[in-house]
Amino acid sequence: MSEPKVIAIDGPVAVGKSTIGLLTARRLGFRFIDTGMMYRALTWHAMQKAVDLENDDALTELANATDVDLRSGAACDGNYAVCVNGTDVSDEIRRNEVERNVSLVARVAGVRSAMVEKQRRLAADGRVVMAGRDIGTVVLPDADLKIYLDASPEERAWRRHVELDRAGKKSDIDVVLADLRRRDKIDSERSRGPLRPASDAKIVKTDGLEVEQVLAQVMGLVEAVQ
Repeated sequence: MSEPKVIAIDGPVAVGKSTIGLLTARRLGFRFIDTGMMYRALTWHAMQKAVDLENDDALTELANATDVDLRSGAACDGNYAVCVNGTDVSDEIRRNEVERNVSLVARVAGVRSAMVEKQRRLAADGRVVMAGRDIGTVVLPDADLKIYLDASPEERAWRRHVELDRAGKKSDIDVVLADLRRRDKIDSERSRGPLRPASDAKIVKTDGLEVEQVLAQVMGLVEAVQ
């Protein structure tokens, strides 16, 4: 098989999908698409418009009416930027309140249908690494390579705790773990695109591994399908 043109990376929250996906894309010269950022963007937009996050119909309507795009560059035009209706919202979507609520928005079947359509358009030209929760199972089921990153809740909670502390945000490890378990439950029990490995995904356990060690395993899987 020639070099894989589409690589899907799935896994639970705080497992390192964005970091590994971006580094893999850079190694290959591919485009990186972080679908989690798209759901964060829609969540931020819903909150700005005071949409009830328990109202599935209202969230679905908003998702269909909103242009969510990933581009390279400030003001959506030249470093990695997340845009809502043409406006760069990259900083806003990293706020704690967005983080806490994104799983509520992403659980809605109508929202996921709208976002999957957008994500498939972004990947249509190939040479892409796409990361998320349902890329290999729903968004890109025909991806050339499917990878599922996994780690224990405790390991992921510790990583997120360290990440927050380094960013100057005080966090309690027990609170972080509880929130992570809550989000895992929502992600794995939603009706559309529940969190699970694709039947043909390569599972990479990341407990106790440094970023470079995980990346080496992923690149080994890429090379194995070439």
